[in-house]
Formats: sequence, C-alpha cells, structure tokens
Amino acid sequence: MQTNTILENLSHSHSFDDTNQKAKRNTLYATILTFVMMIAEITAGLIYNSMALLADGWHMSSHALALGLSFFAYAMATKYKGDIRFSFGTFKIEILGAYTSAILLLVVAFFMAFHSIERFLNPVDIHYKEAIFVAVLGLIVNLICAWLLKDDHSHHHGHDEHHHHEHEHSHSHDMNLKAAYLHVLADALTSILAIVALIAGMLWGAAWLDPVMGIVGSVLVFVWAIGLIKQSGKVLLDANMDAPVVGEIIEVIENSKFEAKIVDIHVWHVGKGKYSCILSLEVEEEIDSEYFKNELSIYEELVHITIEVNKLTQP
Repeated sequence: MQTNTILENLSHSHSFDDTNQKAKRNTLYATILTFVMMIAEITAGLIYNSMALLADGWHMSSHALALGLSFFAYAMATKYKGDIRFSFGTFKIEILGAYTSAILLLVVAFFMAFHSIERFLNPVDIHYKEAIFVAVLGLIVNLICAWLLKDDHSHHHGHDEHHHHEHEHSHSHDMNLKAAYLHVLADALTSILAIVALIAGMLWGAAWLDPVMGIVGSVLVFVWAIGLIKQSGKVLLDANMDAPVVGEIIEVIENSKFEAKIVDIHVWHVGKGKYSCILSLEVEEEIDSEYFKNELSIYEELVHITIEVNKLTQP
C-alpha cells in the first residue's frame, strides 16, 4: 500500500525509548526463581499437610504470573520496536504491563486480607517448624529477586547551563520494572511478617499474630498497588499536561525575543523521561518554526517537537 511505503521511507524513527535489556533479562531470572519457589511451597504443603504452606505457594503463583507479564511486556516492546503502526514507539506496552501488574497486586492484597480474616475467625493448627523453614527460604528467594529488579534510577541529564531543572523527573523510572519489583517486595514483606508471626506463635502461643500480620501486609500492598495504578494510568491516558515540561515549554515561548502566542499545545509521554509536543503559535512577524524548535532543544526530555507558526492577521 502507498501509505505503508510513505511511512517506511520516513527520515526519522518514531521509537523514542529503548527497552531496558538488563531489566528484561533480570525479570526473566526473577520469574524463574519465583516459579521454582512456588512449586517448592506447594509440594511442601502437600507433603507436610500444611495449609499455610499450600496457601503461600498459590499466593506466590500470582507473583510469578505478574513477573511473567512484566517480562512479556519487555519482549513485545522489543519485538515491535520498529513497527510503523506505533506512532510513538512501543513504550506504552511496558506501561500497560505495569498497569495490569498493579491490578494483579490489588487482587493479591484482597486475597491476603480475606484469608487473614478467615484465619483469624477460624484458627487452624500450624506446623511451625516446617512453615518457618519454607518462609525463610521464600524470603531469601524474594530478596534475590528484589536485588535483581531494583532500579538504580541512575539517569544522566545534560549539564547545559540553560537546562537546569528544579524538579525531579519521576517518570524517568521504569514503571514495568517497578511493578515487578513491588510484587517481589510484597512477597518479601509477607514472608517477613509470616516469620515474625510464626516464631511468636511457636514460642509464646500467639497464633493470632499470623492473621494480624497478614492484614497489615495486605494494607501496605494495597497502597503500593493504588500508587502504581495512578502513575501508569496517567501515562496510558496521556494525562501529561501537568508535567513540569509543559511549564518549561510555555516559559520558553513566552520569554522568546519574538512575540508569540500559544494557540494550542499537546504533550505526550513517549519514553522514560521523554516527551513529544505539538505547538500551534501565532506571531506578529514572519518567523520560521525552526527558531522555536531550537529554543526548546535545551530540554533533553523533548525528543519530538512539531510546531505550526501562523502570522497574526491584522484587523
């Protein structure tokens, strides 16, 4: 088709973000580790006839699913990176993965609370030694996964004297990686709370601590999930007009040596800490759009700028 031929012959790429290959690889490792631990807990639960271990094993299956989803998002973003159908690249595949993973985290929080309340109302005999051993083993696996998935947030910005930001570019973090990290963190938190509760129950008979710790953990996981849903949902819905970069664009235009009025402005989040913008300006004298593009180029996060300049018609 003629349309495809034109798009394929464009002089520039519409992919503005590279998939974090290290995060992709580490997410795969974390998925495999979590899956193996899940099988171990379910098997141990069946052998020792422990519902606690069995429940924790199935609980871990949700995290294995979420980690697998994060890896799948990275894989799809890489696979379709050069696909001309994606106007602003495949960055949002990763964000969609983070959003879906956050919803799964909400489900995890709900079931943690549900089973904890049920256990509180209907106490059961706990095989403390076996449960503590597997919980410690699970914690070790979770800490290894957390180490693999921790985002160092080391993003390097230019040192241009004009490019001096007072704000923090929070969106430069990898949300898909953050979603995977929160899942293993939630599981690690569950293991820590379980170990504390199990030791207290074994030594002092405080069996009620087990469900109470579960409820506390579910509340924390719920808060993490809501925060990630808000952050990723905002990107998916292009709700970017309150981003600091919008104010920077307006400031540059308003402080231009040529008088220009912003008639229309649109800003899209197209990569980690990267934005595209479309501007429509009215000017009193003939000015080439390249002048304004050059003025805006001091901001490294603006990777795709389209400007329409119209001369103001005199009444």
